[in-house]
Amino acid sequence: MPRDATGFLKADYEALVAQSLNWNIRVLQGPSQPHSIVDGKNVLMLCSNNYLNLSNHPKLKEAAIKAVQSHGAGSGSVRAIAGTMDLHIKLEKKIASFKKAEAALYYQTGFAANAGLISQLAGEGDVIISDELNHGSIIDGVRLTKAERAIFKHRDVADLERVLNELDSRPTPPRRILIITDGVFSMDGDIAPLDKIAKLAEEHGAMVYVDDAHGDGVLGEKGRGIVDHFHLHGKVHIDMGTFSKAFGVVGGTVVGSKDMVNFALNKSRTWLLSGSSPPATAAACIAALEVLETEPQHVQKLWDNTTYFKTELKALGFDTGVSETPITPVMMGDSAKAKKFSERIFEEGVFALPIVFPMVAKDKARIRTMMNSGLTKEDLGLALSVFEKVGKELQII
Repeated sequence: MPRDATGFLKADYEALVAQSLNWNIRVLQGPSQPHSIVDGKNVLMLCSNNYLNLSNHPKLKEAAIKAVQSHGAGSGSVRAIAGTMDLHIKLEKKIASFKKAEAALYYQTGFAANAGLISQLAGEGDVIISDELNHGSIIDGVRLTKAERAIFKHRDVADLERVLNELDSRPTPPRRILIITDGVFSMDGDIAPLDKIAKLAEEHGAMVYVDDAHGDGVLGEKGRGIVDHFHLHGKVHIDMGTFSKAFGVVGGTVVGSKDMVNFALNKSRTWLLSGSSPPATAAACIAALEVLETEPQHVQKLWDNTTYFKTELKALGFDTGVSETPITPVMMGDSAKAKKFSERIFEEGVFALPIVFPMVAKDKARIRTMMNSGLTKEDLGLALSVFEKVGKELQII
């Protein structure tokens, strides 16, 4: 019999469904905001990365519209050929200034930044040391290299030091060592000990690469991120971030020295071979940074809401794990239970999704809530009452 070339597609999907590990996509109908319409239902939005409620900010929308009128809908090329517009250059200068760094490079997405740059920073004869809970885009970037890989236990500086000491004690030490960590870990909401990591890296002559996707706009003065939070300007070699979360738009960034940026734009295939971001996107990103510089209330309200929501969830008896940030997991353990909880709170008007294997360990399923500065105390009270009702119904609390 001839081979069934695509039969595995259906079989693998059905296996996921049977284990309650499949994704059921819900559709947002209109802007992402605290009160959104999802699948035709008015719901409180508790699972968007739009931390500062900027995706619908009038200044961002106005900037995007004006850019379309002045620069058109697209660039018509990749950045390296004819797709670099004055808006892209203005954005990169603005990013560098905001981050207090020499230079910045803007990618189409954060995933493109990690996949494109990590794969070029280390190769044969080098070693990449990665936190065991790093994001999948980091993992994929590392897999694209020929470098040796080492893992250190999550946020465990002593274990990182052990790995570094072992590498330095080899008869032939590695040519380069690259230490990579998330800044804020997206599933648990905890923060990397970047100050201690940077100190170890300096002692061992290693590069430091931090993925600050969930720290941008959240940590540091005016949301400048984890490098600012720990006062590490000039001590972190690659500060990678994204505009798709707190900044409310889309696009990845890498920030650091001019030498690093020149290297990245000449070596990163994801940057060299992908069409450049539309003018509207670049302009909206610039506007987002301007808003953070002039409207500090968004970051403050985000943290006020985060503190209140975490405190009240714990008071109800929910396990919120080790979170230190606006990412607050509500631990369920079992994937089927997490899915049922999500379905029930959606019926009650609250939208928060279950996170299950392989994003987290099989016994660590959770509802991942993401705080938003636009939510009112009344909104949070409603969400908490729904969580309490469903939590008791499903015997979670």
